[in-house]
Amino acid sequence: MARYDASSAEILVFTFKEGLLSAVAHDLKLKATKFTLEVDGSTARLDLEAGSIRVVTAMKDGAESPSAIASSKFGEIERNAFDDVLQVKKFPTIQFNATQVTETEVVGKLTLHGHTHEVRGRRSGNSAEFRIDQRTFGIKPYSAMLGALKVKPEVVVKVKVG
Repeated sequence: MARYDASSAEILVFTFKEGLLSAVAHDLKLKATKFTLEVDGSTARLDLEAGSIRVVTAMKDGAESPSAIASSKFGEIERNAFDDVLQVKKFPTIQFNATQVTETEVVGKLTLHGHTHEVRGRRSGNSAEFRIDQRTFGIKPYSAMLGALKVKPEVVVKVKVG
């Protein structure tokens, strides 16, 4: 059984903006900093501390855009994510139990925000990509300014080991 953590694997979360004021907002690249991932053949188990997700940078047109948001704003964004979206005090852990890992797909049960549902991701080599609709897990996507600025319901999670 192979065991990974933040020193030997990477878990990135990408969020995307929408709404009337989306032109002044930013897509984000986030990174999980505390997790364990155990892989054993065609199964895997992930335990991730929801409060360990940190802002890496803003994104623009799919590319990193470090100057788009001052790093001094990262803490505010993280607090909003922890308190309003993920509710980490109530739901401190995110878990994923893969029941099938093939050359091209990873299938398993994701427990997020107190809800468990099957998710499927595309696999390529040592990487997998999942598209997750927050609403499926009882999460209301972040919004501000009476909904004129919102995060799209679907986020992209990329996992890379080794």
